[in-house]
Amino acid sequence: MKEVVIHPFSKKVEGEIRAPRDKSLSHRGAMVGALSQGVTVVDGFSFCADCLSTISGLELWGVEITKEEEKERIIVKSAGIGNLKEPEDVINAGNSGTTMRLLAGMATGIDGFTVFTGDNSLRKRPMKRVIEPLCLTGAEVGGRKENSFPPFFVRGKNRVKAFSYRLPIPSAQVKSALIFAALRGEGISFIEEPLPSRDHTENLLRYLGVKIEKKNNIIEIEPPSFIPASYLSLPGDLSSASFLIALATLLPQSRILVKDVGLNPTRAGFLTCLREMGGNFKIIEKREEYGELRGDIEVEHSSLRGIKIGKELIPVLIDEIPIIAILAAKAEGITIISGAEELRVKETDRLTAITQELKKIGVNIEERRDGFVVQGPCVFQGGKVNSYGDHRIAMSLVIAGITGNKDLIVEDIDCVKISYPNFFSDLEKIGYKEWEVRER
Repeated sequence: MKEVVIHPFSKKVEGEIRAPRDKSLSHRGAMVGALSQGVTVVDGFSFCADCLSTISGLELWGVEITKEEEKERIIVKSAGIGNLKEPEDVINAGNSGTTMRLLAGMATGIDGFTVFTGDNSLRKRPMKRVIEPLCLTGAEVGGRKENSFPPFFVRGKNRVKAFSYRLPIPSAQVKSALIFAALRGEGISFIEEPLPSRDHTENLLRYLGVKIEKKNNIIEIEPPSFIPASYLSLPGDLSSASFLIALATLLPQSRILVKDVGLNPTRAGFLTCLREMGGNFKIIEKREEYGELRGDIEVEHSSLRGIKIGKELIPVLIDEIPIIAILAAKAEGITIISGAEELRVKETDRLTAITQELKKIGVNIEERRDGFVVQGPCVFQGGKVNSYGDHRIAMSLVIAGITGNKDLIVEDIDCVKISYPNFFSDLEKIGYKEWEVRER
């Protein structure tokens, strides 16, 4: 296991950098390529560990995938929807909940038996929320501890029942799993969501000609007989770029331009909160391509103020809450986050993890049942903190160390590869090189 020593930085970060490729869209780009007949090219693919887990799973169903990592591209060759094959081995999703849940939805429409497992962390994450609604398709789905945890199985059919389902909580992963299942339905299926969650699956499928309509909060999916192969170019990942944006916001005299960032409104809650906190940034070259909004973000140092973030915003910034906690610690006044209990069932209990580790370095933060309260501004102290093997906790703590006043050791740093393999090299590109990785 490795740890990183972060030395405080008294200079500015500056320059132009391309955003890391979008992890959520990369998962889905590979999946829709597998459902398309012919050869699909996906440019801007993220070769992080999670997305590689998705590729491995699709290959077990008979999909041919060529990886061109230097070009950030994959080439997907598939017989298309209705023609995927029963796997000869267990699909191991690694640490990726997106891989496990979305592929489970696809598995309902594959005639055969598919078993899913994952690493120690993923085997502790709740799966009943996806297993139960997938049973509405007529497929057999069951898992460990009364269908609550992985490993679990799906015995699918070439055609499944059409269904109607209301999501009890907003979840893009469960919604997407159900959309993939509905593609093999015998008729039109309906999914109702209580609040909007990220809609990449709908956008990509709609771009490829699948009939998906949303009326109020109900999504209507008409099963296609055929999905054509296509070319996709994916934007950068705002969730990953948020760490660089936060750093430029916090360090005096800093200014960076992050190129080609995804700006999907169901993912842009971080920017909404940053602007409300007083963050100084602007979006330029905004455009829509391949069903998704994208653009460049120019960020400058700014003074921040505390804000309140409620449950209505949580679904569109769920991944950015750890880095928002870092911004809140440097902001003037109180920041309150509520309605975020979903963070307790991520890679780790992120509410507990971020509050415990920030307390260690001098932050006035109080954990609550569904969020936390931060009283700022605080000075980040040095010492040793634990990432809990959670990539977003790890990167947030690195940003705290860079903007602190003493050396900070972040344990278990290898986990950043799960979503952002080039995190440290990108920090170097904008001027921060004061770090060293060492074996524990």
